[in-house]
Amino acid sequence: MKKHISLILILGIILTGTLSIGLGSVSVPLEQLFSISTAPDYIKTIIYEIRLPRIVMALLIGMMLSSSGVVVQAVFQNPLADPYIIGIAASATFGAVTAYVFQLPDIFYGVLAFLSCLISTFIIFKLSNRSGKVDITTLLIVGIAVSAFIGAFTSFAMYLIGEESFKITMWLMGYLGGATWTKVLLLIIPLVFSLIFFYLQRNQLDALLSGDEEANSLGVDVHTLKAKVLTVSALVVAFSVAFSGMIGFVGLIIPHSIRMLVGPSNSKLIPNAALAGGFFLLICDTIGRLLLAPIEIPIGVVTAFFGAPFFLYLAFKAKGGN
Repeated sequence: MKKHISLILILGIILTGTLSIGLGSVSVPLEQLFSISTAPDYIKTIIYEIRLPRIVMALLIGMMLSSSGVVVQAVFQNPLADPYIIGIAASATFGAVTAYVFQLPDIFYGVLAFLSCLISTFIIFKLSNRSGKVDITTLLIVGIAVSAFIGAFTSFAMYLIGEESFKITMWLMGYLGGATWTKVLLLIIPLVFSLIFFYLQRNQLDALLSGDEEANSLGVDVHTLKAKVLTVSALVVAFSVAFSGMIGFVGLIIPHSIRMLVGPSNSKLIPNAALAGGFFLLICDTIGRLLLAPIEIPIGVVTAFFGAPFFLYLAFKAKGGN
């Protein structure tokens, strides 16, 4: 199974994606699903303009969050490090809400989210870094503090929005219902760039697993590497949050689970975690759409249902290891 994990994930994505196209408040018959040209116009609209963009967007967001989780855990050298938990995603939310307040074009949601995300990422890294090593307790405390501080500004921005703040509230819980092909195209660019960058740094990231001193002795410029990786990770998290809101725990569950299957080597971990992240988020979004249909459960609620117990498991496991 370990040797064929990539193939299994790809087949799972294809199967789940196909089922997701046909299932929903309006069911698409199998004969129309596999012969779309003969389907009525309203079925074509549902498939091409609503469900397909949403499915692709779920895959892209999942890949972005899981791959960023892999590298963030490598940089902080701790399996509990996750963009959502340590406060990075909260700052991206503030940037995106700011773009909404000023009614800026879609691209600026990602740009402003990236700027605020980048600043908070390095603040968190700097404050939690003691003598070249990140203390997980300090990391979590700093992350909570940054999230609360940024959250205050986000809440104030929502107050300024007024009655339309309901849309922001829904989005903050994780929402893929606003998926469009334009947003998909805007997400593909940072995703492809980040995956290529992370994979090119795979050997240096492997060296970090032995500690900063060992990595330095192997010729790795640890400070520069961490700065570059965190910058690209901030870019990925920013665009994912800007277009889908707060979807937590994907960057925690998936890297840890895939690491148990393929080992710690980033040459296998990064691509497989990306595939698994897309698969996982597609499953969660499908569950959210169907479980209480026609009422839709925010995808962030579904991922938290799986992620919160998983986080507690890792936390107690780490405590037991100490």
